[in-house]
Amino acid sequence: MQNQSIMIRPFEAATDVRALSGLWLDASLVAHGFLGVGLLHAQQRLIEETYLPMAETWVAEAGTVPVGFVSLLDRFIGGIFVAPDQQGRGIGRALISHALARKGALTLEVYTRNTQATRFYAGLGFREVSRREVDDNGLPFETALLEVTA
Repeated sequence: MQNQSIMIRPFEAATDVRALSGLWLDASLVAHGFLGVGLLHAQQRLIEETYLPMAETWVAEAGTVPVGFVSLLDRFIGGIFVAPDQQGRGIGRALISHALARKGALTLEVYTRNTQATRFYAGLGFREVSRREVDDNGLPFETALLEVTA
């Protein structure tokens, strides 16, 4: 089902950090639960203090409530997250479309165990470029590098 009342706007550091951090944690617990709650809570602080402020982030809102976001490092998607209760409504697709329209081409890395995400990206035309057996933290969780062009 499409969510017709979604607006995409730029990230506002003064008001968005806490809301997006909470949304990130909720979505990560579902999508990346295999990493463990402790690691996700530790990463949440990095999301708030480093990743959100340094990235070009776009926020999807339903009314005045953030329901998703995409963070870009040039053409690399550092993260895209949609609130678990809002998934399947076209929000992630809208965020990718917005980012692709701005950049022309995108890359991202996804945990291969996150089969919902890998199917989502494949449906949007992303293709696999390479794989790594360990993630950025050196943990034994395989990731795939994906790319798409407009």
